[in-house]
Amino acid sequence: MAGARIMRLPHFRPFRSIIAGAAALLALLAGPTLHARAGWTPNADDALLLDVRSGQYRLGEGVRGYQGPQGVCVDFADVILALDLPIRLDKRLGRATGWAFSESRAILVDRAMNRLQIGETATDLSEDAIHDAPEGWCVSIPALSQWLGVSLRADTGNALLLIDSKTRLPVELAAERRARAASIRPARSFDLKTLPKADAPFQWWRTPSLDAVVSIGGLNDTRSSGRIDARYELYAAGEIGKASFDARLSSDRNGIPENLRLRAYRTAPEGGLLGPLDATHFAIGDVTSSATALVSQSAIGRGFAVTNRPVDRPETFDRTSFRGELPSGWDAELYRNGQLLGFANDRSDGRYAFLDVPLLYGQNRFEVVLYGPQGQVRRDEKMVSVGLESIPAERTYYWAGINEADADLIGLTRYRDFRTRGWRGSFGLERGIDTRTSIAAYVHSLMIEGDRHSYAEALVRRAIGPAITEISASFETNGASALRAQMLGQIGNSYLSAESIFARGGFRSERIEALVTSQHVVSLDHSIKLGRAFMPVHIDARYKTRADGNNSFESSARVSSNFRGFSLTGQVDYFDDRRRVGPDPASRLEAALLTNARIGRVRLRGETRFRMAPETQFRSATAVAEWAAGPRADWRTELGYDGELDRARIGFGYSKRFKRFALSASAEAASDGSVAAGLNLAFSLGRDPRGTGVRISTTKLASQGQVIAQVYRDRNGDGIRQADEPVEKHVQIAAGRVPVDALTDAGGQVIVDGLTPFQPVLIGVDASSLPDPLVQPAGPGVVVTPRPGIAIAVDLPLRSAGEVEGTLVRAGGGLLEGVDIELIDVEGRVAAVTRSEFDGYFLFEGVPYGRYTLRIGKIAADAAKLSPLLAKIAQVGDRQPSVNLGAVPVDPMILRTAAGE
Repeated sequence: MAGARIMRLPHFRPFRSIIAGAAALLALLAGPTLHARAGWTPNADDALLLDVRSGQYRLGEGVRGYQGPQGVCVDFADVILALDLPIRLDKRLGRATGWAFSESRAILVDRAMNRLQIGETATDLSEDAIHDAPEGWCVSIPALSQWLGVSLRADTGNALLLIDSKTRLPVELAAERRARAASIRPARSFDLKTLPKADAPFQWWRTPSLDAVVSIGGLNDTRSSGRIDARYELYAAGEIGKASFDARLSSDRNGIPENLRLRAYRTAPEGGLLGPLDATHFAIGDVTSSATALVSQSAIGRGFAVTNRPVDRPETFDRTSFRGELPSGWDAELYRNGQLLGFANDRSDGRYAFLDVPLLYGQNRFEVVLYGPQGQVRRDEKMVSVGLESIPAERTYYWAGINEADADLIGLTRYRDFRTRGWRGSFGLERGIDTRTSIAAYVHSLMIEGDRHSYAEALVRRAIGPAITEISASFETNGASALRAQMLGQIGNSYLSAESIFARGGFRSERIEALVTSQHVVSLDHSIKLGRAFMPVHIDARYKTRADGNNSFESSARVSSNFRGFSLTGQVDYFDDRRRVGPDPASRLEAALLTNARIGRVRLRGETRFRMAPETQFRSATAVAEWAAGPRADWRTELGYDGELDRARIGFGYSKRFKRFALSASAEAASDGSVAAGLNLAFSLGRDPRGTGVRISTTKLASQGQVIAQVYRDRNGDGIRQADEPVEKHVQIAAGRVPVDALTDAGGQVIVDGLTPFQPVLIGVDASSLPDPLVQPAGPGVVVTPRPGIAIAVDLPLRSAGEVEGTLVRAGGGLLEGVDIELIDVEGRVAAVTRSEFDGYFLFEGVPYGRYTLRIGKIAADAAKLSPLLAKIAQVGDRQPSVNLGAVPVDPMILRTAAGE
């Protein structure tokens, strides 16, 4: 098939003739100064120009060669370039040194010594191995196959040099990566709002998916009595009453249900919920309240919430919060742009909370990493942008909610945080005045330590150059007030943040502690460039004054480095308190060091904490090593020391991910004789979207989205699969950044797991995986908005493909070279892009059957002062799979004056 397609490229033939003629001219000019080792000498009559092909990939820009009596020889320098070989060819010395495809296959060719060495084997050069040609060494195909360790074959009829290798060559893998990148690059420029969307209406009932974690462990601690723990955690997500719902049930260490949280909700990133409210999200059950700069923090409890804010928009422009489930025995770390910001261990309520996390101007990449007691690792990534785009223009956002903080809809425990206990409510409006200015107003009613407080809050936000500033004020019904000014900006590689708050009249809220009269915070983030690497540095300081005269000063410095897979983060914290009455407490200086590294197959993670003042104290140290025991298994070992208990410990863990479940085991011993062991089982189950059975998997089916895609041949072009239209197996599916390892099965279906809920993603066919180049995807794909625990079905049609060719010429005469041309389908989307060659010739390959128009790319049209519209229509179909448009004239751009003339 590859050869046939090359023969359909007539524009290659004159190019080959030119090259052949040039080679002949060089041969005449060179004369007899170069001699051949055999009786035959390459000459212009025998000149060839071959395309190098490995599988479906064309490598390099072609190689020159000659047809001799004993077969074909090819230019060695051209082969080196085409295959990207690390071989140095010195024609003057008659030597070639380097290696082919693997460093173990070293090559030495010495014509002066008549020596050939491949690896450890040395032989004499055969007489017909190398011929002297005007271009240089012309190596025979059999000799070159021996040198490179692959099978080479010259197909002179189709002007091809074919490579056959038992293993995939590095240059072929690189070509495949480039082909994949080229196939997905156009999709990145698509506006997802303009592409077809999968219709997945809510139903009265969809069987939920379930994520389950069950653990059992034993502990014999010399400092306390021994015990056996048995815990479980269940998370379910599905649909009921045409709304999404989720439920989470966790137990205590005795296996008795401890927490049950329920929520019913609808989330629509595009809005349109609740009729005139045009909401993007509403929820009832265990919901999270909103946060503001001066008054409220987010809290979870039974109640309801509704908003039309964008789903991924932070609550305040300069900070954000992260909450989630943290099973017993787990730890959580928060990273921003690779820097460690926070650490949380298990709490009695089974949650982690990173509140009021500062944002930097620009892009903020956050990652929450959860570490389980048996070596489990979970990662959750989120991007938060701060800049002009974070201020909505001509839009109004609202949010409202009422909930009882730290109280579950169905309470199974008496644990309550007394500081936030009680019902609370908030309502807010935000309006974008223009692209740089917005205003907002809120009202709150909160319970703080048993007392109800009511507030009004307002703010003005303005972008000034590369910075955002905000001024906000809050008034309490008892007459107390607070004023806040905030700036967030960027200067070069430095990110600055400054905040000042002044409170009077005994103002207090969830943001401002009792008796605080002012607090001031300033921080600096800067990246120091060391060679090719960057070293992020963070410095901050905060000063707080109180009405009783007990003031405090805190500062911290954090430095991170990443060099050749070794990441090191060091942090120093300083605390200084001043008392109005009595002696001041001693200042404290604490330090921490976090390391992450990869040495070969081993991943290392270490943490050390110590106090430097007022007395030196080694507090703790932990080192964890993890390495793969196979494609689905991992080993883990841990060493630790607790300075306060003066106890060292060592632990081992092993985890195995089977097809349907994951199993982890661990054992630990301490220097004081304490021992512990545990076993952890994790699995997910849900309805199999391919039938009526149940699917059991190690992938989190309930907490993430799923898609079942079917690929088929759309013979009639209507985009709907008919019973007689065949499916396509062994096809690769692309799903945004989510890797899809499995190919379509015998039924043309594949399940895509691990999709981020409520984040639209384009599901399409990877055209490079199609076995027949004359069959191509009918379009870029289908946009899906995943929902937790739900499998959304999409059909991806394939259509027969042809090609469109022509010659781009100026309307007044003359060829147009190097001009980008776009092929536009009937829905107005860019189906393909190509560029005209030196003679104006252009070619679109793999064009799905259909009707297309052409236009000049905007950048090319502006640069060449050409009209983008082309008066040509291409109808590709069974009757005419190859469309030749002939000469395609391009009109000059019509320039209009300011008066419209």
